[in-house]
Amino acid sequence: MSYTTFREAYGALKAHAETLRSQQEPNIDDLLRIVEDSVAAFKVCQQRIDAVEKALEAALNEMESGEWVERGEERAGDSDVTNGNDVTDEIDDDDAPW
Repeated sequence: MSYTTFREAYGALKAHAETLRSQQEPNIDDLLRIVEDSVAAFKVCQQRIDAVEKALEAALNEMESGEWVERGEERAGDSDVTNGNDVTDEIDDDDAPW
């Protein structure tokens, strides 16, 4: 089977693991198919994890170099240095989940 998302691939891995755990004796006829499908699912999961790691590293590097603050000035909680306004004034306390 061809997986396109981490969730699908991870779900297949979990299902295959449960299938193998629950068998009293291994079903050799299905084993090759399960292994091949599991390898394909694992590759998709690994690719998605690698992509997320790279994105997180890039974001952390931006934060450490100061680029994150410059690009994120309009985020809630940051001060608007250009006109002296505090962006937190724009936050509505009724929107807070706590």
